Amino acid sequence: MKILTVSALVCAMMALTRAAGAAALSEANPENAKQVKSHLVKRWRVCSDRWTEISGRCFLFVPRAMTWSQAERNCQSLGANLASVHAAEEYRQIQRLISNKAHRITQAWLGATDAAQEGVWFWSDGTPFAFSYWCKGEPNNAGYQHCLQMNHGGDKCWDDIQCHSHLASVCVKKSFQFLG
Repeated sequence: MKILTVSALVCAMMALTRAAGAAALSEANPENAKQVKSHLVKRWRVCSDRWTEISGRCFLFVPRAMTWSQAERNCQSLGANLASVHAAEEYRQIQRLISNKAHRITQAWLGATDAAQEGVWFWSDGTPFAFSYWCKGEPNNAGYQHCLQMNHGGDKCWDDIQCHSHLASVCVKKSFQFLG
């Protein structure tokens, strides 16, 4: 345990030393300041091991079936929210992430709900609900359906379903950036 603690401290000191050295270099040569800062951001912008970077954010497929609210709380415990989707290509990449982890396309929770007001959908991470990929005839609110599942039906599109259903889920969080 002591070796692990010492190793972590040495790594942190090395990172801080490099950042301080880069800052000193940029102060000495202002023309290179932008290049040095850009290098630091690119070098430290990462998602942790289990997470996958898509569109500058970190995504995690959670195969354990839960209700929508349980899945959202699980994501929050990881410093994330149920995933929001903002473009068709991003949606396809999330589908590939699920397929790679589950070895098949499976239905999963995304972070949209209209439980607060019927027909007014919003993402639990607070980002604008500007993109959608609803299946034909959806959302239809048949039987108090207020939560969004992905990969529904043959078109693998979105469907509103009852929030107490049990599905896998996809979490999202911002990727970490070291700004020096």
